Amino acid sequence: MNPMDANATKLEKFPRPGKDNIAAFQGTLRARGRTIEFPRRPLAMGILNINDDSFSGDGSLDQTWALKRAAEMVSQGADIIDVGGESARTNRPPVTEAEEIHRILPFLEKFGTAVENAKPRDPAQLFPPLLSLNTWRPAVASAAAEIGFDILNDIGALPDGTNARICARTGAALLIMHSQGSPKVPHTHTTYPDILAELEAFFREKTALALAAGLPREQILLDPGIDFAKQAPDNLAIFRHLDRIAALGFPVLLPVSRKSVIGRVLGIENPADRDAGTVACIVAGILRGASILRVHNIPAAWSAIRAVEAAG
Repeated sequence: MNPMDANATKLEKFPRPGKDNIAAFQGTLRARGRTIEFPRRPLAMGILNINDDSFSGDGSLDQTWALKRAAEMVSQGADIIDVGGESARTNRPPVTEAEEIHRILPFLEKFGTAVENAKPRDPAQLFPPLLSLNTWRPAVASAAAEIGFDILNDIGALPDGTNARICARTGAALLIMHSQGSPKVPHTHTTYPDILAELEAFFREKTALALAAGLPREQILLDPGIDFAKQAPDNLAIFRHLDRIAALGFPVLLPVSRKSVIGRVLGIENPADRDAGTVACIVAGILRGASILRVHNIPAAWSAIRAVEAAG
């Protein structure tokens, strides 16, 4: 056998994206009147920080910049824009609820107009894009709900049913992120005997909480919380065994972009220099069942997603 043929045979053993990927979510996601059917090409979620202390150094309090950046990411291939008014960094103090609302509401009010003239990169892209609100505070989510968002990206590990009830009332999807303890507090020494068993138990508990709050199953997504209350070996185990989270039967978002675990593996201190490692994690995530990839660099992510799709 030709060595090239042998390699091709080995490659065929990897799960494929889309309908042939047994790890990929198959079902319906509903988000404020929008319906997205899976399996389909994984979605690219663009990170938009309306703050001045993002770990990657790419945020700004300038509303004009934020709206322009949102439209730019949509033109680059973003299916979802994830906007946050507070950095999740634990070495910075939290902003007040009032300040977070002050940063977010003007953007939400003008988002639709800002992106309506952006041109989708190809026919498979979601357009208009979904709008995701990145917050852990119910007061912020409630204030923003008056204007509207499609996904509530709850980085607070859903301690109770409040945010789920907000989503049930508004029709927004709820993204449940795994973590331990309170947001904005360092959890650098948290360890787990078995991180995958921890994640499975956590998501079973939190999805049951959301369902009991009246949120339909079709409006729930999961996020394993890379780098949140986890050590590097935990994060790597999640990448290797993401299919176990996907097997729970909900769309899985993988927050891969420029994470510290990539810096640890590659010896790269500056987050902005970790995009090549991010692309590698995107590919691994797609092959193991990720439905959404949360990233800073949309052109690189779009190219990786599209290449995996074409190769499959």
